[in-house]
Amino acid sequence: MTLSHNSNTQALKTQTILLMTTAPPEKDTWYHGKRLPPIGLMYVAAALEKAGFTVQMLDNYLMKKPAQEVKELITKLNPIMVGITCGSATYARCVETAKNIKEAKPDCVIVVGGWHASYLPETLLSHPEIDYVVIGEGERAITQLAIAIGTDKVSQAKTLDGVACRGSSGNIINPPKFIENMDEIPYPARHLLPLEIYDRTIEFLDAKPADVMSISRGCVFNCGFCETRKLWGNICRGFSPERVIGEIEDLMTRFGTRGIYFINDNFTLRKEKTKELCNLMIGKKLNLEWVCDTRVDLVDDELLEIMSKAGCKVIWFGVESGSEKVLQRIGRNTKPEQVEAVFKLCKKHSIKTACSFMIGLPDETLADMEVSLKFAKKINPDFCMFNIFIAYPDSRLYNEMLQSGK
Repeated sequence: MTLSHNSNTQALKTQTILLMTTAPPEKDTWYHGKRLPPIGLMYVAAALEKAGFTVQMLDNYLMKKPAQEVKELITKLNPIMVGITCGSATYARCVETAKNIKEAKPDCVIVVGGWHASYLPETLLSHPEIDYVVIGEGERAITQLAIAIGTDKVSQAKTLDGVACRGSSGNIINPPKFIENMDEIPYPARHLLPLEIYDRTIEFLDAKPADVMSISRGCVFNCGFCETRKLWGNICRGFSPERVIGEIEDLMTRFGTRGIYFINDNFTLRKEKTKELCNLMIGKKLNLEWVCDTRVDLVDDELLEIMSKAGCKVIWFGVESGSEKVLQRIGRNTKPEQVEAVFKLCKKHSIKTACSFMIGLPDETLADMEVSLKFAKKINPDFCMFNIFIAYPDSRLYNEMLQSGK
């Protein structure tokens, strides 16, 4: 599925769309005062601009504007549509924000996307203030929806892939179709946000300013604790190395970027493409520092050497547990000895290691947790984090827990 659209660009330029995050929850254990620009919304903004719309952005998770100021902004901008990104932690804030927008402009169309929208769309459609929900990646779905609204073809909205809405006899949930040619997606619209108010630093990197980037979407693995398939698909679709280099150079030239965190779950999943990208970085002498996430079974000595030469300073590995029994239970399909070997290779190539573990997994015992703690000390990472397991909706472990009642 491509990202192309047929629309009257000049007519759409007179129509404004606001994309926003919500203010953080009142008691937000996830909010630590440090924020990076919302890259997902910036991708959507770029797609809408490409289609011809005038786009404004408000990162209210950072700005924390009160309801009255949001209403005043709506009155000032007079948008035909407001897109709100919603996670489960910000669900209540999302509904509250939608109500405030409707009070300020009753005819404004409100669309909600993001993680919560993709997994639990019906919980959002139960609120009359929310008109549409976008499931999966938003660039194509929201743009097609905006064109339908902006050209008075609202009836078409109910048939769009990846769009959910209320129908005469119940909710209409149209499954998403993923964008096949990732290079059609424009660079994130970073120019729409005041980057100077962001921290623009990345843990583990000395280089400043630093920003986030993505090189691919989707994951081919099926770990029991994770469920990314509804958002990205159970496949890996990637930008071409040339497209990635183009965005890096754009960041460095326009925004002064000197460090990058590649936010993909498995940066090295497409091993040959990763080598090609790293060789392009080396050849262009970018003088860039970067950090990425991946799995221990997706790197080797040769790849780590190339990554180090290309500027990789830190790799974050999801180790999850030091107990082989627990790793098998969660479907991780990696072994502790693999972790040890890869951490030694990283040290050999002067790449720092960061890792995360989970505790409180189903059937995990106190003894298993102690094994993980001892293993963390044994592998001696430069950075380490222990997280409490959270059952994400529709993941295998989540469904098993629902069925068993545990």
